[in-house]
Amino acid sequence: MNAKQIIATTLLLLGATATYAQNASSSATQTAKLSLTDAIEITFVSTGTRTGNDVNLTFSTVNDYANGVESGAQQLRVRSNRKCDISMEASSDYFTYTGSTTPTPRMEVKDVLDLMISENNTGGQINGGYHQYKHIDGNRDTRILNDCDHGDKTFSVKYKAAPGFEFPAGTYTVNMLYTATHD
Repeated sequence: MNAKQIIATTLLLLGATATYAQNASSSATQTAKLSLTDAIEITFVSTGTRTGNDVNLTFSTVNDYANGVESGAQQLRVRSNRKCDISMEASSDYFTYTGSTTPTPRMEVKDVLDLMISENNTGGQINGGYHQYKHIDGNRDTRILNDCDHGDKTFSVKYKAAPGFEFPAGTYTVNMLYTATHD
């Protein structure tokens, strides 16, 4: 071989090697799998007018006893990945009394405490007439919102208490339980 043939053969081999190196590749495949479960949560949203989860309805004048006292709006947040319903109930048919009167007075929740949904951003429908004040029927689980949309949603409730003049001074308490349930 002469020098021109050696140079041409060398260039041809170098070009083939360079082409082979540029066309080389490798890949790997991986599957990303999301395992979702049903998720639901209901909580109170903090406000400046409420201490913790307590709602304080204070009766300090004769007009308060005659007309009742209304709370400010209590906002709740519902987060769910499915449509849901919202229920509420009192923990007891009667308020718990703390005071010095004996025998202990028995104040029924259904006779004194009313609830209304004052704001509804859930996409659901207000159930049972709770778009206005309605008696809380003691410890009976009562659906107040139907078919709420999935996502991060809020609604607000207000309470109105009207015990009249038949009960002595003291503190009357009852716990209110709100439950979110998937449809």
